[in-house]
Amino acid sequence: MENDAFSDEDFFRALSRSGARALLIGRRALVALGAPVMTADYDLWLHADDIEELNAIFEPLGHHPNHDPATARSRGRYVIENGERVDVLVARASSGHAGETLRFDDAWERRRALEVRPGLSVQIPCLADLITTKRWAGRAKDIVDLQFLEQLRAAEASP
Repeated sequence: MENDAFSDEDFFRALSRSGARALLIGRRALVALGAPVMTADYDLWLHADDIEELNAIFEPLGHHPNHDPATARSRGRYVIENGERVDVLVARASSGHAGETLRFDDAWERRRALEVRPGLSVQIPCLADLITTKRWAGRAKDIVDLQFLEQLRAAEASP
């Protein structure tokens, strides 16, 4: 299936309207922060209780989940797609190879709204938590992403 009309703006508006507690993570979060990187998909970390709300708002855009909510909860992740892919993490907590554990509720509490278009914001983890999420995968491309995030954090800490 292909939905050529789907855009970042459609995605962010739908996410905002959903009422779901969802954090944009991964490279799309870095792009929103101004990183000169590319990615082919969206990555969300969603509160496990909000799967139905998120799925319902993407349905009119022709995007459908690959698992029902109960299966997604038991697996800890699922995908919404139709031309664009949205990887959705629904774990209440996650940890990476280094053992850094982050609870969704803690990341949500520390989140920040990032304006992606005038009058349109997306929720992302604070920089420290976004750094933690980037460490989870441990891929080579994440090293470059981590360097960018560390530079941002240093710039924010400078007077």
